[in-house]
Amino acid sequence: MHPEIRWVDARTAVLAAEREQAEQRPPWTVGAEVENVFGTGQARGLDSAELTLTLASVLERGGKLDARRTLAQSRIDALAVQRETRRLDLLAETARRYLAVVATDRRQLLAEADVGQRQRTVAAARQRLQAGASPESVVLTAQAALARAELTRDRAKQQRNAARQHLAALWGERTPAFGTVAGDPLALPTIGSMEALEAELERTPELAQFADDRRIAEARLQLARSAATPDLQWQVGIRRRQESDDTALVAGVSMPLGSRARAQPEIRAADAELEALSIEREAKGLSLYSTLVEAHGRYTVAQAEVVRLRDDVLPKLARAEQAAERAYRAGAISYLEWAQLQSERTAVHQQQLDVALDAQRALIEIQRLTGQAFLTPAAAASSGDSIP
Repeated sequence: MHPEIRWVDARTAVLAAEREQAEQRPPWTVGAEVENVFGTGQARGLDSAELTLTLASVLERGGKLDARRTLAQSRIDALAVQRETRRLDLLAETARRYLAVVATDRRQLLAEADVGQRQRTVAAARQRLQAGASPESVVLTAQAALARAELTRDRAKQQRNAARQHLAALWGERTPAFGTVAGDPLALPTIGSMEALEAELERTPELAQFADDRRIAEARLQLARSAATPDLQWQVGIRRRQESDDTALVAGVSMPLGSRARAQPEIRAADAELEALSIEREAKGLSLYSTLVEAHGRYTVAQAEVVRLRDDVLPKLARAEQAAERAYRAGAISYLEWAQLQSERTAVHQQQLDVALDAQRALIEIQRLTGQAFLTPAAAASSGDSIP
């Protein structure tokens, strides 16, 4: 179990102990008092001594015990929402790191496809050089483009290893032990409307936590109000007079003055905390709504762009690149025209991947805010033009 979740369990044990302490009543006090000894005159010896044994305690008034118990229990109940919040945050972080691994896998495939294109270009340039149809500079230029493509591929491999280590570190592994990571970043599920997501937002743990915080604040207010009612301090005992060998019952009650005035500052502070909590909840709601609107907009725009590139742009570029290769081998166009189409096709593939990744990140944020999972249907849109 992740330490973030274990922390909540450990905190539960702490608050349970504090609740047990809050439920304790005032202690009983046993006392002994000796008077009229080791003085002067008739109080010189022990014959005039008076011994008093007492039993004392405090009688709590104003519902202080119930207020303490309610406050302690409210703090324990709030941990359930904190646990759910941390769980969603961990799931979102796991999804982001998983997406990073999938992205590096996809970039590596793009880089390897580009290397394959450049290798075909070098081979075709050599054939034309041997046939005397093009100068050696064309071969050298094609070889330089191949070297750059291989550099991009090697960098993608390093990024893939780093992303896998970053994902494995989430559960404490130093060396990734998992194999390949499945997932198509171009497969984007359909999400609900903004109105439907807004309704789900009201149930997010980040806002539900304010309900628990309000219950805690109300319990503190009740505890502060209970302090305005003074407690009664009482004691009973037995007094024995040594000179007459008589005993008598003694009792006493005392009550502190000014309890109401002393409780007022704490009551005002608790009232102000409740008011501040309402304002904070309103501000948090607006912030979450703004984040949801921004993420929803990013996702819908990116989803439309991915579909347009898949259905319209990439198929045309694929046909154009194939036609350019045939034309170059036949000597109808120059190397630069074919290389430009190759670069354009690779760039659009990369653009499609970048846009899809941005959509996936927005989707993760929407899932974190609403606590809802949006699954890709089995007949989801594919990536369209396959990676060459």
